[in-house]
Amino acid sequence: MNEVQDKDWVEQELPDLEHVEETGEDETEIGAVQVMEWTIDAEDAKTRIDKYITDLLPEGFSRSQVQQWITDGLVTVDGKVIKANHKLIENEQVVVQLPSLSTVEIEAQDIPLEIVYEDSDVIVINKPRGMVVHPAVGHSSDTLVNALMYHCKDLSGINGEVRPGIVHRIDKDTTGLLMAAKNDKAHASLSEQLKNHTVTRKYIALVHGNIEHDQGTIDAPIGRSSQNRKMFTVTEKNSKHAVTHFVVTERFGDFSLVELRLETGRTHQIRVHMKFIDHPLVADPMYGRVRAKASTLDGQALHAAVLGFVHPTTGEYLEFQAPIPDDLEQVLLSLRNR
Repeated sequence: MNEVQDKDWVEQELPDLEHVEETGEDETEIGAVQVMEWTIDAEDAKTRIDKYITDLLPEGFSRSQVQQWITDGLVTVDGKVIKANHKLIENEQVVVQLPSLSTVEIEAQDIPLEIVYEDSDVIVINKPRGMVVHPAVGHSSDTLVNALMYHCKDLSGINGEVRPGIVHRIDKDTTGLLMAAKNDKAHASLSEQLKNHTVTRKYIALVHGNIEHDQGTIDAPIGRSSQNRKMFTVTEKNSKHAVTHFVVTERFGDFSLVELRLETGRTHQIRVHMKFIDHPLVADPMYGRVRAKASTLDGQALHAAVLGFVHPTTGEYLEFQAPIPDDLEQVLLSLRNR
C-alpha cells in the first residue's frame, strides 16, 4: 500500500446513500410526479417486480409498500399496469410514478440538536446515530432538515425545499460533524470548497482484524453490486474511481481503530473499501461480518470527528472536533480492559 503523509487531511463531499446521482437510478420529475425508470438486464430477468423495486429503493421502504404502489397503478412495465408477482423479462422498461417530494410540505420539528458552532452564515451540527439528514420520498419527517427548519429561520435555498441549507451529507447511522448554510452566498462558498477538496474532514472507525500496515491507501473502483442492488462493491464494471487513505491509531488484537479520509466521495466508500481489504467496520449491517459477535452498537462504527473550512464571509479557517459518541466509546473501553 502507498504511504500516507502525516498532514491535515482534506476530502471532497461524501454523497449520501440515498443520493440519486450516486445510486445510479434514473429519476426525473414531470410536473408534480416523480418518475423512476429502469431497464431490465439479464441478471434481473425472472425476478418478481415487487422484489426488484424494493431492492433498488433506499432502506426504510417495505415490500408491502411497493406492492401497494403496484395495486394503485403507479408501476408499469412497458407501459402496462401489472401485478406484484410479475416476473421481469430482459429489456423490459419499468416505470414508477410517485408524487414528487417537492409537493409535500416539509414541516419544522422541535428535535434537539447538538450545535457545535453557529453564526449568521453557517451552522455545524454533531449528528447522532440514526438521524437521516434530509427527507426522501415516503420519509418527510424526523430528519436533520426538519430540526434545522425549527431552529433556523434562514437556511439557504440552493438545494430546494427538500434539502434547505444542506451542503453535504453523512449516512443515517454515521455519527459526527456536518455543516449547513444559512444563506445562498455561504452555501456557494462551502460547496466550492468541497468541490476543490479543501474541506478538512477526518473519520474514525473501528474495524475487524489487526491491520498489518500502520498507514495506507486503498485505490479501488466502486460500483453497484450485481447480487444486491442496495449495496456497492469493488468492481471494474460500471464503477467509479475511489481512493481512501487510512492510519491505524490503536490496535486491540482482533480489532483496529483507524482514522480515515476520502480522496473521492463515493456512496458507502469507507464501508466498501474496508470490507475489500478484509477489515469491515464493526456493527455494519450491510458490509460487516455475518458471524461476528453481536455489538452493542446500533449501526456501523463510523464517526465524522473533524470538520474544517474557510468561513464564507470572514475568510478565517475554522476547525471543529466532535468526541467519539458514548456508545462507541463504551465499546473501545471494553476492548482496552479485556
